[in-house]
Amino acid sequence: MKKLYVVGIGPGEYESMSIRAQRILSECQVLVGYTVYVELIERYFPGKRLLTTPMRREKERCQLAFQEAEAGNDVALICSGDAGVYGMAGLVLELAGQYPQAEVEIVPGITAASSGAAVLGAPLMHDFAVISLSDLLTPWEKIENRLRAAAQADFAVCIYNPSSKKRADYLARACRILLEYLPEDTVCGAVKNIGREGETSVILSLGKLLEYEADMFTTVFIGNSQTKAIPTAGGKLWMVTPRGYQL
Repeated sequence: MKKLYVVGIGPGEYESMSIRAQRILSECQVLVGYTVYVELIERYFPGKRLLTTPMRREKERCQLAFQEAEAGNDVALICSGDAGVYGMAGLVLELAGQYPQAEVEIVPGITAASSGAAVLGAPLMHDFAVISLSDLLTPWEKIENRLRAAAQADFAVCIYNPSSKKRADYLARACRILLEYLPEDTVCGAVKNIGREGETSVILSLGKLLEYEADMFTTVFIGNSQTKAIPTAGGKLWMVTPRGYQL
């Protein structure tokens, strides 16, 4: 049996992929992943056998990767961002007991919290929380509790999966919860299609974020009580959460 690598490919652009990830993807015979993520990288790794599954077929995707490894292939199961942050690393390790001969290696990547923060400036310079608004695997009540706890603790918050066709109002619902604890002028930001074609970003207030139209490819940043928007000479704004250095 060959090795199964669980590889974080970063936000999608080749330049943001680690050298280690590039090497492993170049060496593996088979690349397995969610259809959208495989399409992002297939042109960089020609000659590979590409196997994909749609959304909500995560377990099947992991099993497929194990089966390919059992057949004698070096296999890379790819994840956007970091494999261990809302990726497939955990599920692979939970299933690994069913494949006792498997050798698994987790390869980290740049997660959306980091790559999106770099687009906006430095919104996560101090303590922060990362919360997904997807209630597919987590009850909405628990998500609400986490939002309230983060706001009460004055964390900056990075929000994954803020919206989708079936969850069009979830970001607005989250904003209303946060507005119970935070002022409307709290500095926030959002980045769509990080590191991909059509990347856009905006810095806005929490009050305005309530009306912002996000999608499943958007990462949202909520500032804490210290976060500010810093203008540049060219008119661009940077979102910055100071760590407390003396100026």
